Amino acid sequence: MFSPSVYSEIIATLSPSVRLVAVTKTKAITDIEAAYGAGIRDFAESRIQEALPKITALTNCTDINWHFIGRLQSNKARKVAENFAYIHSIDNLEIAVKLDRIAGELNKFPQGLLQVKLLPDENKSGWTKEELKLDLPQLELLQNLKICGLMTILPLGLSPGDRQQTFTELKNLAKEINQTSNLSLTELSMGMSGDYPQAVAAGATMIRLGTILFGDR
Repeated sequence: MFSPSVYSEIIATLSPSVRLVAVTKTKAITDIEAAYGAGIRDFAESRIQEALPKITALTNCTDINWHFIGRLQSNKARKVAENFAYIHSIDNLEIAVKLDRIAGELNKFPQGLLQVKLLPDENKSGWTKEELKLDLPQLELLQNLKICGLMTILPLGLSPGDRQQTFTELKNLAKEINQTSNLSLTELSMGMSGDYPQAVAAGATMIRLGTILFGDR
């Protein structure tokens, strides 16, 4: 169940430059409506088959921005490009090129964030820093998929200091890419319920909060 009081406490600590994205996977439409009523306009889903009924049910809320944060499967790329304003989980060049092509066919211009794996984690996908730098020339050629930033998910078990250091590493990578390529990366999607304070301190522009707002699944 959505907690307006927790939301109010969190939003009071954030500067206007930080966008709170409410993660509503496994949550009911009534939870989204409650969060919308409290002022949230950015909602994230990770499974297309779960997201589509929610998006359809809330079409009257025309100012909602839908964010896709789940693992991108090639056969779901069209539905993602068609229904989401932001795609946070672009984790390889092949899927980026496919999303760009499909977005062109749909005359859509979704915002894309490149998922970077800064630390070894067999449970996470994404570019390493070195891999991403090699793919930048091809990413610069994309027309309809607007690459606007980077995203990362930290492995479990890091200390608060290590979390902030790793988030800062993502910020520095975005700065380096902006200086050495034709991309303009303005968004840093980093930080979840357990580590968002360190992400904000490191320069996050989007934090993805689920459990802290809605409780456990």
